[in-house]
Amino acid sequence: MKRISILGATGSIGQSTVDLIARAPEAYAVEAMTGGRNIALLAQDARRLGARIAVTAHDDLLDDLRAALAGSGVEAAAGRAALLEAAARPVDWVMSAIVGSAGLEPGLAAVDTGATLALANKESLVTAGPILLDHGRRAGATILPVDSEHSGIFQALRGEDMASVERVIITASGGPFRDRSREDLASVTVEEALQHPSWSMGQRITIDSASMFNKAMEMIETKEFFGIEAERIEAVIHPQSIIHALVGHCDGGMIAHMGAPDMRHAIGYALHWPERRDLPVERLDLVALGALSFAKACPKRFRALGLARQVMDQGGLSGAVFNAAKERALDHFLAGRASFLQMDDLVAGALDRMMGREGFDRVEMTLETVSHADQVTRQAVDDMIRVAAD
Repeated sequence: MKRISILGATGSIGQSTVDLIARAPEAYAVEAMTGGRNIALLAQDARRLGARIAVTAHDDLLDDLRAALAGSGVEAAAGRAALLEAAARPVDWVMSAIVGSAGLEPGLAAVDTGATLALANKESLVTAGPILLDHGRRAGATILPVDSEHSGIFQALRGEDMASVERVIITASGGPFRDRSREDLASVTVEEALQHPSWSMGQRITIDSASMFNKAMEMIETKEFFGIEAERIEAVIHPQSIIHALVGHCDGGMIAHMGAPDMRHAIGYALHWPERRDLPVERLDLVALGALSFAKACPKRFRALGLARQVMDQGGLSGAVFNAAKERALDHFLAGRASFLQMDDLVAGALDRMMGREGFDRVEMTLETVSHADQVTRQAVDDMIRVAAD
């Protein structure tokens, strides 16, 4: 029986993980489940899977969680310290699906135990990839990618010599605005940005997909996780979302990973690795598909992609700056204080402001410096919004 924990159980990735575990309860012992403000769902799933502890990140919701778990035998806890304690409990496999930079420290706590970390929290690699990977090496842990693109790369590379890899291509659906000009995006609303044509995801990642910041993050992830030079990483628009990634080799051949747009494939692959097992996902009908199409992901139209290349070139704390600015810019868009296109400007401005500070590009990457970069960048974005409003 495999002992597991699910960090971020109430999000879209967490819910897909819960679905897979619930289909074979005899195969798993669930230690910890964590979530945010959706206490009813967290308690429901903790009861359903027989978790030993359920943790909400919010201290003020502890009484609500205790009430929802009353009589279940599931321990309730709340707050940052409880979250880190739950993440550090010894298990075999941990799903790291907490959204945003908040997922970095719990992921590190889990990997330090030597457990297999199924990494869906892309911010961990973007902001502090060298730290996470070093912790994994020192603890003897296995880190498996759960983003569909990186799972696809991982699978396409299986058994291959990295020295033969010429390029890696990740695909993007293009989101709901793939056929619009950049000028047409000036008046985009939150409701429009949430209409993703291919994937069912949470609010923030759906809007990140529409703005292409999600793909920008994934380009940086690819460099960090696989150690591939930035100039060998490409992104293309693929509206059908069937091919998730391609690996091109020096002989001109390419290996593609294909599958229906269902995150349970990548999650299930990580859950059962190194084996493959049956998964409840749609099987492709190539005749019904008929054709697959691709288009250039233009960095002038999708400015986030160009900013990702800037980050890959600069390295150091630029990833932490990029992510913090992106998260805060999204906060302002959701609150109606920034336009859809202004998110690009805010991230670009934050990178210029922070990385332009004397000596900032030479600061050693530690958890403390990553956290500091995150905090001051968020303040810088807020300052830019305040100036723009005056």
